[in-house]
Amino acid sequence: MPLSSPRSLNTPRGRFAYREGGDPDGQPLVMIHGWPESSYCWAAVAEHLDPRYRIIAPDLRGLGDSDRSDGLAHYRKQALAGDVISLLDPLGIEDFFLAGHDWGGVVAQEIALAAPERVRKLVIMNIAIINNHKGNQEVIDTVRAGSASVYWYQHFLQTPDLPEAMIPGNEEPWLRHFLRAAHGRTFPEKALQEYVRMFRIPGTAGASANYYRTFRDDAKRWASIAGHVWPMPGLYIYGNRDKVILPQYLNHIEDCFESIHVEEVDAGHFLQEELPAEVAGHLDRFLAD
Repeated sequence: MPLSSPRSLNTPRGRFAYREGGDPDGQPLVMIHGWPESSYCWAAVAEHLDPRYRIIAPDLRGLGDSDRSDGLAHYRKQALAGDVISLLDPLGIEDFFLAGHDWGGVVAQEIALAAPERVRKLVIMNIAIINNHKGNQEVIDTVRAGSASVYWYQHFLQTPDLPEAMIPGNEEPWLRHFLRAAHGRTFPEKALQEYVRMFRIPGTAGASANYYRTFRDDAKRWASIAGHVWPMPGLYIYGNRDKVILPQYLNHIEDCFESIHVEEVDAGHFLQEELPAEVAGHLDRFLAD
């Protein structure tokens, strides 16, 4: 089931774009992209999904075709979750399945915290579980004991004014290196060009960097929910070639959910674009169970 071209909707929190697909009367499946992507990242997965679902794939603030806003407060992940909810309400979406990748997986968890009664099942892909204090600390210990060079881009993005000065005019080499060369597997050219188009929208370099500039504030908040247990059934799909999201992120994950299932796929960080049919298969089986 193909996804639509971007549509936009004005909400009390701003103007947000989204893609939609599947059965308009089907059970809603909300799919949230990560960085440096947009809702387009789900296009290939949607082609393989059971057509019974109504897919809603928002563009998060600062990416895709949604608003670029000044100020770090807009990019804290709790605030981004509020943006998504403000989009779903006027679309008449009450309870839904929820999936998120990378920072979108964190936003999905924040949505599940804010409105647990609305989230029927939760799917997380290649990102930390925000209430998994033990596992996340083991990742920190592992990184400190070895080389942290793979995290160079996070330090670059957190540096004041540097992304704004260096990315504009260099969008294609920046994304081509990060999405293709840095992750060791062929990245779809069509998707790459869509993200180049997106990054050429004025303000994207700084807005997208704010996802990382707010990380310390986010981490302080997550430390306060270390004992939280997700009540809805969970699925974690893990690309085992990822150099940034290490296997230790899965340590103690069973303590964070009442029910959790883990699926490993032979892919890097961008597994939904590297192996869309396999990812769709895992989603179909989990959501239909």
